[in-house]
Amino acid sequence: MYSYLKGYITEIEPDKITLEVQGVGYHIITPNPFDFTMDDFIKLFTHHHVREDAHTLFGFKSLKEKRLFESLLSVKGIGPKSALAVLAAAKPEEIMRAIETSDSQYLNKFPGIGPKASQQIVLDLKGKLQIDKINVKSKRQLEEVEDALRALGYKAREIERVVKKLDASKDTASLVKDALKIIANK
Repeated sequence: MYSYLKGYITEIEPDKITLEVQGVGYHIITPNPFDFTMDDFIKLFTHHHVREDAHTLFGFKSLKEKRLFESLLSVKGIGPKSALAVLAAAKPEEIMRAIETSDSQYLNKFPGIGPKASQQIVLDLKGKLQIDKINVKSKRQLEEVEDALRALGYKAREIERVVKKLDASKDTASLVKDALKIIANK
């Protein structure tokens, strides 16, 4: 219904802000209300969530946050409260990286997200999120490391355990060396 709203922040509460748009104050639930400053004029990307007993506006600083929120809502068993808790606790890039690398352990740390929910998030969203070119490059490098370890005779379960611990910002050769060190230090 609403894509975004532009207005002044007139109130900040622990779970929401009030955004005044042309004389109308909208209560908008945001992941981190205290990231905003009173009396600032902002553009807030919104999601209008409708249930039979409530109409709620959720607001986000960026379009990327909004899209990730809506993607999380599409996952079976994830509601607005859980999706908001995930966005409040981490940056969208970190969440998307965890989903793309099937790191359900990372997703487990968020309030309201248990093992089943984190696996469902990975299952439903992996490969469907728009991620940065950097993340795509990192994913390719990790896949190359997996291939190298497979060629050396390591089993899939051990490879998966090791790859989760790697720093994907390094080049492929360094990642393979790091993976072998991790395996050696079990």
